[in-house]
Amino acid sequence: MHKAAILSKFVPKFTDIIIEISMTNREIREAFLNFFKSKNHQIVPSAPVVVKNDPTLMFTNAGMNQFKDFFLGEAQPKYSRIADTQRCLRVSGKHNDLEEVGIDTYHHTLFEMLGNWSFGDYFKKEAIEWAWELLTVVYKLDKDRLYVTIFEGDDSEGLVKDTEAYDFWKSWISEDRILLGNKKDNFWEMGETGPCGPCSEIHYDMRTEEERRTTPGQSLVNADHPQVIEIWNLVFMQFNRLKNGSLESLPAKHVDTGMGFERLVRAIQGKSSNYDTDVFQPMIAFIAQKAGIQYGADERTDIAMRVLSDHIRAVSFAIADGQLPSNNKAGYVIRRILRRAVRYAYTFLNFKTPFINELVPLLAKEFEGVFDELIQQQDFVQKVVLEEEVSFLRTLVTGVQRFESYAESNTAVGGEFAFELFDTYGFPIDLTELLAREKGMEVDMAGFQEALQIQKDRSRAATAIDTGDWVAVSEDDQVEFVGYDNLKATTEIVKYRKVTAKGKEQYQLVLSVTPFYAEGGGQVGDSGVLLSESTGEKIYITDTKKENGLIVHFTNTLPVQMEGTFEAKVDVQKRLDTENNHSATHLLHAALKEVLGTHVNQKGSLVNADILRFDISHFAKVTEEELKQVEDIVNAKIRENIPLKEQRHVPFQQALDSGVTALFGEKYGDYVRVITFDDQFSKELCGGTHVKATGQIGFFKIISESAVAAGVRRIEAITGTKCAAVIREHFDLVHRLGELLHNPKDFVSTLSKVIDENSALKKEIEKSIIEKSLALKSDLEQKIQQIDGVNFLATQVELPNAEALKTLAYALKGAVDNLFLVLGADFDGKPNLTVVVSDQLSKERGLNAGTIVRELAKEINGGGGGQPFFATAGGKNPEGLPAAIAKAKNYIQ
Repeated sequence: MHKAAILSKFVPKFTDIIIEISMTNREIREAFLNFFKSKNHQIVPSAPVVVKNDPTLMFTNAGMNQFKDFFLGEAQPKYSRIADTQRCLRVSGKHNDLEEVGIDTYHHTLFEMLGNWSFGDYFKKEAIEWAWELLTVVYKLDKDRLYVTIFEGDDSEGLVKDTEAYDFWKSWISEDRILLGNKKDNFWEMGETGPCGPCSEIHYDMRTEEERRTTPGQSLVNADHPQVIEIWNLVFMQFNRLKNGSLESLPAKHVDTGMGFERLVRAIQGKSSNYDTDVFQPMIAFIAQKAGIQYGADERTDIAMRVLSDHIRAVSFAIADGQLPSNNKAGYVIRRILRRAVRYAYTFLNFKTPFINELVPLLAKEFEGVFDELIQQQDFVQKVVLEEEVSFLRTLVTGVQRFESYAESNTAVGGEFAFELFDTYGFPIDLTELLAREKGMEVDMAGFQEALQIQKDRSRAATAIDTGDWVAVSEDDQVEFVGYDNLKATTEIVKYRKVTAKGKEQYQLVLSVTPFYAEGGGQVGDSGVLLSESTGEKIYITDTKKENGLIVHFTNTLPVQMEGTFEAKVDVQKRLDTENNHSATHLLHAALKEVLGTHVNQKGSLVNADILRFDISHFAKVTEEELKQVEDIVNAKIRENIPLKEQRHVPFQQALDSGVTALFGEKYGDYVRVITFDDQFSKELCGGTHVKATGQIGFFKIISESAVAAGVRRIEAITGTKCAAVIREHFDLVHRLGELLHNPKDFVSTLSKVIDENSALKKEIEKSIIEKSLALKSDLEQKIQQIDGVNFLATQVELPNAEALKTLAYALKGAVDNLFLVLGADFDGKPNLTVVVSDQLSKERGLNAGTIVRELAKEINGGGGGQPFFATAGGKNPEGLPAAIAKAKNYIQ
């Protein structure tokens, strides 16, 4: 019988199972989930790796992220016990493992975190007991190789030793294996503020028996030994860190655990590296076969294969969860990871053409049944990776050429140049060092680090947000959103805080009842006013956002009187215009699927009062004919005035079974809201606000279609009020043009005729100008002076444009040998200089037209350049032309 079947059969008596040490990674994952299911934990799905509604995070970097609002007390959990496996990404901010990935044996960009949580239910005793039971009884890990740490206390904050955890551990492990850990290692904090508490880490010693006899494992715990590593952390949430740094006790105590899946598999399978387990080996074997290089033969190629097998996981899941590579924020992080993989493939594995995208199908198959988001979007993800590879390989080749050119005239690599390669061409500093070593050059690392730090400081300053502690106004902290049904409500202020961003102070309010929709699902947040019923004071709400599930209202001022009741009123016109655009995106989505195919999926959107922006997965430009078809379908649905069918609190699976469209990368709860405009046309999961019937939208018009990224097209459109304004503007424009053309019957034909006539006249004028410039040629030839064997002429001429001046210069160059020519001209107050040097003079006397024109251009407050035999310059001071022409003679005297 399959081991997984054995596990599920005996879940109620999990500890009775005898399991072989040799388990596959799938069986190890199943064993964890089934174990905690037997302990009455609800198994929940992984959240997307891309974080939304949390300004402090780009990516999910720990299993507890999706439960953050439970710890903060801003939402109530449906279950008091939860377990899951969460895909995590650690490549930015405090938790940044990127530069270690591939170099060592146990760091990764994307990894799975197995976790179990208690929200005010069990605490230290059960968490410790079950951790020991799972590791030693279920997984059969060697008890003699296990060590645990507990918090030793911290006198500076009055934190005492965690004797409670120590006493519980004594029941399972000898006291010489219970080690005291400092605040850095054994006091876990979510961030600078928020829930925190002591933690107990579990470490596993994977050294050989001989090594263990020689050196005690106790001395290697938390000492960065590659074979003595932490596999599980049990965090006991007891405190809340305030803005002033002080600690207060939480109203309820929680358990938050996180176990590195890849490390656990390594321990169970008895490997010396995470990359030697069946989590990574199929991928590494595929890479080795394609590269024609044996894994284990050379450390450099081994690192490259590890980098590729790791990085493709991070990139693929980020794309599947909705984050495309780009040049901004989270998108830049993903692009950087992918480019790092491409560099290793190019430099060490000799892949000169795109290859990494071929790993996507293998990865999708590996996670089928675990994280199905990837296999469901396999083609799309692979296409995006391929296009990114193609683009960066071109950049990489250009960067190498840039380095080769630099190396020709330099004996060392300057820090600024190394940073330019890093910032512009995506070169890691180690690649620059590699190229430098091949040339026998040193890299100014101090200069590079200085330039890098300046960029980091600039970026940090641009995004720095200083958030104060919440100040409670009301004892009741329950918040109710009524904005689907009402645009005003009587409310109270629950709490407030000050926020400083980019030097500007703002305030955030939480209201007991709010009609304000918080930004989400692409729809912008509401704005409006708060009217104090006691003082009559009016406070303007500038924006509304959601932070970890909490609806936060932004304002530039606080009410004088915080207590009491207020009337909260939404800006009605902004809300209505926004609703028009939001409902139109649903109609647009359905129409695009009908016209382009069912492969079309939403990849992003922006909905505000003025415009709607809709990104879709599609691998070709949407043609004009297709756009017209889409427009016609949407406008037909608007004219049908289809009533909105809104269903709230629908069980998630029931909604999916009904054929509803769900978006990849969204985290849906157990219950969802379904928005339907005709059961046979548009049916989507959505939390936004919508029109009561499609007729309210008025009219729909697509204004642009463009590419956003590989496999992603962007459509922008307008509706309602904005559409009426644009249509009126276009009619006015046509009317004015008609008057200019004397209101012809055939507008297009008449305008075409005018354009043709204008084109013919321009050609005649150009011909006349050329004839004039050539007529000057004979006169100027008479003015040429012979100076030291050089035919010299510097003069100002009257010509209408630069093209005429160029024609004259080339005509003289072709007619006169050994010519050094400087022509000046004033084109309607814009001075111009043209310098011509014959090829022979350039070679024999070293005269360079480009160098000369740059020097002469100083007289006209300008600049320019060109080739050694022909160069031009423009400026701002036409009065300087005579001085420039007089100065030209200096070059041959």
